[in-house]
Amino acid sequence: MYLEAKETARLYTLLSDKLGNDTAEAMFKYIDNKTERSVENTIQTLATKDDLAKVKYDLSKEISNSIKWMFIFWIGQVAAMTAIVMLFLKK
Repeated sequence: MYLEAKETARLYTLLSDKLGNDTAEAMFKYIDNKTERSVENTIQTLATKDDLAKVKYDLSKEISNSIKWMFIFWIGQVAAMTAIVMLFLKK
């Protein structure tokens, strides 16, 4: 962190000498604001632990619901096949 602050101060001094204090200060404010907005946007797109827990809960609920309907389908298929086999054996 110290090295970064030292480099920033040196860059500010160089820019102030070449462009003037007002221009250098405006440039640094622009870069700071742009960086801040970028970080805020990144933070908003990150998932929190609560978000992940909710997704996990929703996914497990959806999977258990799907399994329930698969078993109902399989039982129906077995019943239908049994009925068809019984009809053929009766004749």
